[in-house]
Amino acid sequence: MLRGVSFEIPNKYGTFLADILKPIELSTYNWLNQNEEAYIIKDGHLDEELFPGIEEVIDGSLLENRIKNNQYYVIFADLKAFPKGEKVHNIKTYEEFSNSRCELVLLVVDSGYITIYCKDKEKLNFLHRNAIECSFENVEYITDENDGRTGLSVW
Repeated sequence: MLRGVSFEIPNKYGTFLADILKPIELSTYNWLNQNEEAYIIKDGHLDEELFPGIEEVIDGSLLENRIKNNQYYVIFADLKAFPKGEKVHNIKTYEEFSNSRCELVLLVVDSGYITIYCKDKEKLNFLHRNAIECSFENVEYITDENDGRTGLSVW
């Protein structure tokens, strides 16, 4: 069974979160933001945090605005999408993800390694196709058979 998709992005600044999440309507979710380290780029240098002073839960419209309208460098990111109106809480394992209302998990590790878990198979296929169209490297589906991850966190 398909669980998600993994791939690698270039280790440089850009709008990679927006590029990765292009097939997803971000504004329909509240996003749990944990263990994120990302900086807006100003004049070619790291500047303010991408999500300064934002609570752990980010409205999807705010997230969309921040990641589409800035150049940034992501070192780590741990974003989990919950439908608006649902209780937002941390998801630590794939089993917890499966049994929760969380619909999507995006993990960025060491600026370039991307893992996405998505319950909606159609959206998952769009995310996979999008990664290929963006020329990301080593695009692979994550399945029950090849998923070696023990936790859904960047740490």
